[in-house]
This record gives sequence, structure tokens and C-alpha cells, in this order.
Amino acid sequence: MADTKREIERKYESDESGLPDLTGVAGVRAVIDKGVANLDAVYYDTADERLAKASMTLRRRTGGSDAGWHLKVPVAPGVRDEIREPLSDTVPRTLAGLVRSRVREAELLPVVRLRSDRDVRHLVDADGALLAEVSVDAVRAERLADGGGTAQWTEIEVELADDGDPVFLDKVEKRLRKAGVRPSMSASKLARALAETAPEQPKKAKKRKASPAPEEPRTAGDHVLAYVREQRDAILELDPAVRQDAYDSVHRMRVATRRLRSTFRSYGKVLDRTVTDPVGEELKWLAGELGVDRDREVMTERLTAVLAELPRTLVSGPIRTRMRTWANARRGGSRRRLIGVLDSKRYLALLDTLDTLVAEPPLLPDAAGTPEKVIGKAVRKDFEKVSALVEEAIGAPPGADRDLALHEARKKAKRTRYAAEAASPALGAPARGLAKSMKSLTSLLGEHQDSVMVRETLRELSALAHAAGESSFTYGVLYGREEQRAAAVEAALPGMWEEIGSGMPG
Repeated sequence: MADTKREIERKYESDESGLPDLTGVAGVRAVIDKGVANLDAVYYDTADERLAKASMTLRRRTGGSDAGWHLKVPVAPGVRDEIREPLSDTVPRTLAGLVRSRVREAELLPVVRLRSDRDVRHLVDADGALLAEVSVDAVRAERLADGGGTAQWTEIEVELADDGDPVFLDKVEKRLRKAGVRPSMSASKLARALAETAPEQPKKAKKRKASPAPEEPRTAGDHVLAYVREQRDAILELDPAVRQDAYDSVHRMRVATRRLRSTFRSYGKVLDRTVTDPVGEELKWLAGELGVDRDREVMTERLTAVLAELPRTLVSGPIRTRMRTWANARRGGSRRRLIGVLDSKRYLALLDTLDTLVAEPPLLPDAAGTPEKVIGKAVRKDFEKVSALVEEAIGAPPGADRDLALHEARKKAKRTRYAAEAASPALGAPARGLAKSMKSLTSLLGEHQDSVMVRETLRELSALAHAAGESSFTYGVLYGREEQRAAAVEAALPGMWEEIGSGMPG
């Protein structure tokens, strides 16, 4: 299994001054010379450098203490997760999978070779514990395609020790700046190598410039597309996390697909639905695949919680065993199935389609309109639909009809929340307030829907228990409690809805 290490580091440039004395940094008792390591790394990417554009690096490195394959995935500025695999002749399958959402069907090729003479020092505290590793790297870069350009430079790298306090890096930086050392203009060695060995740039004219900031949204179309792009990016960024089964990653990716679908529906006057509706269907498919086992997990958590609330005198029969059996049913191979979905041609084609939609959006005439008019109208329309559904649910008699009406109101409230989120940069506080209100409403109605689902599950479990000759008493007790929870939600809804209505602008 791949080994993952959280890497927090900063890079600096220094002309010929080298590394200043760091013994004066607060907390540093000694600077220990660890010698020089000779590193040789070949970086892989697609011909059009898709990984580099996503700030991801994939390399095969020999030399040093961590020879092997390394994939670096950005987490935050200056923070990356480094996923490691042992040395092999070809890209390991695990790492190839983690970059598949970026690479798609393109071939991974060796693009740059970096050879570094790394002069390493350890900064340690009074107890000898490592605070950070500081290295001075003399780098020689060679492009392996496009004419084979070369470059060389020296940089200083400061990497925080595992579980270290990032504030310590600020102290080191303060000392480095006093010595004339500058923060690097490149995010990584690879980024600098690609820039400085690019064939279209003569060596004397090379300058590393920061990427221009995207323009501020102006039209309704700009704002809607910004939100669409944000959700597309979320799917791409969460893909490796889902493959690694990172906490909450599946849920977050599912939410991103729902936000996209909702945006296409809410802003049908901005983006042509004859184009976006088929994309929405594919997003619905992906959300469904991501949701396999999710509903059962939610129900299991809820059943476990409500069962724990019961006094022992009300628990009869092997109910916990039956719940575990039910919870584990049909779960075999679910992880393999999900990875298969993410590796499927259908999923990769969906990612291609989303890229095309962002690059060549199917804008309608209203997209050129003012955000206040076009986006505001779309949000109001969604809210009016929520209002009608909530009023219908409140007026419906208790039972299946009300349950269905509340479920429909919940779905529409969620869509309105996402529409308001997309509108917030344009409409400001009113849209943010609506998004917050719809989140609260969705949460309340979600509690009701969970109760409906739990009661259906309890009926199923009770029937199984009865058929096996087990007591069904406790299932009935739990069912009654869930009815009370649902009734409490229904009782609270009118008051919440009145409060939401009073907060809406007239």
C-alpha cells in the first residue's frame, strides 16, 4: 500500500550567499550537518503538462533516503501530500489511478530530469528533536522533449518536521530574509524547470512571472460560470481523495455533482439546457454511484444512535446482531466497484464534457445581462417554488402525502440553497442570508426524511426478525420514537418557515 506523508515546506532563492547561520533562530539549539545527497529524479506528465497545470508532480527518484516513486498533491499553499511507492520501471498502478482524473486517456511521459546535489542540515531543539530540515540544492534541469533545453540554479528548501508547528517556519524565514534570501517565485522545482527549459523562450529573456489573476465576474454568465468552474474543480480535486477513501471525500464529491446539476436547472436562462440537461443526467448517474452504500451507512448510524438511547429493559432479541447483518449486506467489493466507476470511460468522458462546458459555455442571451436582474430573478423563482411546496406540506394531513410533500420541499430547498450560493458574490448579503436559511430548512426537513427512511428500515428488519422467530418488540419501540421525531419536525416547521419568510426582502 502507498505511504502518504504530509509535507509542509518553503522554498527560497539565494544568489551566491548560500545558507546563513540559523543557530540564532528561536528554539534552535543546534544545526547538524547531515552531508550531501545526490538525487536524480525523472518527472512524468502528459505531453500538454496536465499535472503541472494542476500543481501535481509525479516523479521517479533515486538517491537519498526516500528513493522511489513520489506523487505530490497540493493541499494548501506550502502544504502537499506526498504519496510514495517503491522503485519500479513503470508508473505504479496506484499513482496512475490517483492522477487519472487529470490525465484521462493521455499517456504519461518523462518530461524533465532533475539532478540535485542536496546539502542537508537538521535544525534541532534542546532535546535533540528535529524541528526542520534545511537543504541547499544545486539543481541541474534537463527537458526530455521539445528540444531538450537545460537550466541550473541553487535554492534553499526548509521542510517542517512531522507534527511540527508551522509558526516555526516563520521564524526561520525571518532569519533568511535578514540574510537577503528571497522566497522562491516558483511553487516547485518542476515548475521552475519547465519554465526555464521551455523551447519558445530564449535563455536570456527568461522571466518567471506569476500567473495573472482571473478577471472578476461582471455579467450574470460570469458569475454562474465561476460557480460551475468551482464545482468542476472540486470534483477533480476530490478524485484522488475518494480513491484513497479519505474521510468525507465521497460525500463532498457527491455534493459537488448536486451543486452542478442544481446550477444547470436554476440558471437555465443563462446556460442552454439542451446542452446542460444531458450533462446533468450524467452527474445524476455519478452521484448515484457515489451514493451506493451511503444511505445505508446513514441509516445504520441513526439506528445505532437511537438504539443506544433505549433503556436495556426495552431491548429484546438479537437486534444488534440483526442490524449489523443488515448494515453489512451487499457491501462486499464496494470500494473496488467505486474505483471501477472512477476508472470507467463514462466517468472520464463526463470530466471531458465538463471541461468543454467550462471552456466553451453554451451561453444564452440573458448571460450578458446584469447579475442583479438575471441571477436575482432565478433565485426568486426557486424560492417561490420552495414556498409553494412548504405551504402544501404544512397544509397536508399527516401521513404519506405530507411525507412526500416534505421530501419534495427539501429537495427544492437544497436547490435554492445552491442557487443562492452561486448568487452570493453578485447579490451579497441577501443571497447569503437565503443560502443560510435554506441550509437550516434543508437540515430540518432532512431530519424528517431520515425518520421516514428509518421507519421503512425498521419495518423491514421487524419482518425479518418475525420470520426468524425473534422478538419484534424493540423494533416497535424504535418505530414509535421515530414517529415522535417526525412529529416534532412537523410541529417546528411552521415557526421556522414564518421566521424565514419574515427575513426575506419585500
